[in-house]
Amino acid sequence: MASRTPSAAPLAEEQRPAARAPRRRLSVDERREQLIAVALQLFSDRAPEDVSIDDIAAAAGASRPLVYHYFPGKQALYEEALRRAGRELAGRFEEPGEGPLSERLYRVMGRYLDFVQSHAAGFTALLRGGSVAASPDADAVIDQVRRAAQEQILLHLGVPAPSPTLRRTVRAWIANAEISSLDWLSDKPVPVETLQLQLVQELVAALALTATRDPELASLLGEFFAEERPDGPTALLVRDLAATFTAPALTEALFRLAAPPAP
Repeated sequence: MASRTPSAAPLAEEQRPAARAPRRRLSVDERREQLIAVALQLFSDRAPEDVSIDDIAAAAGASRPLVYHYFPGKQALYEEALRRAGRELAGRFEEPGEGPLSERLYRVMGRYLDFVQSHAAGFTALLRGGSVAASPDADAVIDQVRRAAQEQILLHLGVPAPSPTLRRTVRAWIANAEISSLDWLSDKPVPVETLQLQLVQELVAALALTATRDPELASLLGEFFAEERPDGPTALLVRDLAATFTAPALTEALFRLAAPPAP
């Protein structure tokens, strides 16, 4: 009996790729959130002026008219993405209140610098103030982030009623952190952990100086230092300062400066 050759038809059926499941249509809110998320990623990688509506539409798998259906233009989408980034950045300053102060601040600055690196282009354009996308609304978002960061740092300090002097110190340190981060991004001359430690130690040093003019902060400074560990950021700062101040030439100058002025 002759053998039967298998029909090609069943084989073709077996090799036929399975039909793709229909793509689920995004709801209005889901599509809007998707466009914001895509725009934020693009604005993080490039300066706002280098991103177009077409870029956003292509990255989102949407049409240009659809983007305009949800947002009147790139500026509105940029500001909405900026608000989302601002909320994320402000949240990175939140930290449980347990443990030595400098170690809490070190973790905060680690998260802050992670944000800086992951949003490098957008962060630089935003804070240098040269972006064509700058606007009063964008400036307001940035200021809200700075104020939120300030309040979180003051919360860590646990001062019931922070003095204007202390508030200025913290605000100035936040500005310094921004400037230092921008400079570091340009060529990354040191490991990010070095910058992280430096920023924390600069705040500790600024608080110590502020305490000479702020009795309430001065009364808390001893408690802060008593909780610090020998291998923590504050201890490292104290040892570095001690080594610097005990250099013979500097010690002599310091004793001369510390002496009461002659009558």
